[in-house]
Amino acid sequence: MLKVGFVSAWHVHAKGYAQELLESKKVTITTVWDEEEERGKELAAQYDATFIPDYDEFLATGDFTAVICNAPTTMHAELLCKAAAAGKNIFTEKLLTATATEGEQLCKAIEDAGIIYATSLPLLSSSSVLYVKDLIEQGELGQITGARMRRSHGGVSDNWLPEYWFDVEKSGGGAMMDLGAHSVYVLSYLLGNPKRVSSLMTNIFGTTSDENAVVLVEYENGVIGMCETAFVTYGVPDLLEVYGTKGSFFMHGDKLLISTKKTADANGTVEIEPQNLPEQKISPLMQFVDACLNGTPVPDYLNAQSALRMTKIIEAAYDSDKNGTTVKIS
Repeated sequence: MLKVGFVSAWHVHAKGYAQELLESKKVTITTVWDEEEERGKELAAQYDATFIPDYDEFLATGDFTAVICNAPTTMHAELLCKAAAAGKNIFTEKLLTATATEGEQLCKAIEDAGIIYATSLPLLSSSSVLYVKDLIEQGELGQITGARMRRSHGGVSDNWLPEYWFDVEKSGGGAMMDLGAHSVYVLSYLLGNPKRVSSLMTNIFGTTSDENAVVLVEYENGVIGMCETAFVTYGVPDLLEVYGTKGSFFMHGDKLLISTKKTADANGTVEIEPQNLPEQKISPLMQFVDACLNGTPVPDYLNAQSALRMTKIIEAAYDSDKNGTTVKIS
């Protein structure tokens, strides 16, 4: 049984992670810390855990070997560097940190401590993303030239996001920092390292953070990716498209299509639904749990360096929008 300490329930996914941990029958939540004492006590009572209000004491005396972090993004660097120094294995909700400089410091702390680390990047466990990754690696689409991904919802326009979600001092940003991160890490997984970034963001409903964003990324291999997100749409399924010289892949929600030179007939291009998709992987959270319990390696695409790459792109996107420039990434 893995004993974990729960670091904050600020993030909207916190309760979902707690439920997933307990339903696995592999984990017990022994200790809770939260920057808001009342919320922390409530969570601890719900899971029959001990609440410790002082974070340093939480790390020093709590009965656990791993932490599950759902704290505000701008607190990640301090909290997780301390957890690493205390020898605690770390699972965290995205982003890694609010800035790349903080992320580099955290990556070093993780490496120096030699702990197990994983970031929550759930779409990298999906059959659809695994399938198009295989298509790319097997050369079925030829040379990749472009890609696009969109994930959006109506959290602002339909007024269901909590008010604290727009406190940029804690969140670090808006739609791009949160929902847009999915398109950033998926395209990075498929296309590689970024070279430069250009973006546009708006807040047409007048909140204090971006509500609508489009980010263009040039990758080191010359491919151009478009990352799209919004808190102001309705009825838009996840969209993913990958374009190559021999074919293209299209995902529209649960519907997948491929169009390649192999599938074309004498009348032109034919779109077909792919068969025999790869089996969906277990969630990043459960991959982390298995790594802690059994020594199963955490995939590289969930590690701190992968998370740092995502942070660099998103930080560059905000800089690009603010200054009206294209930002190079080193």
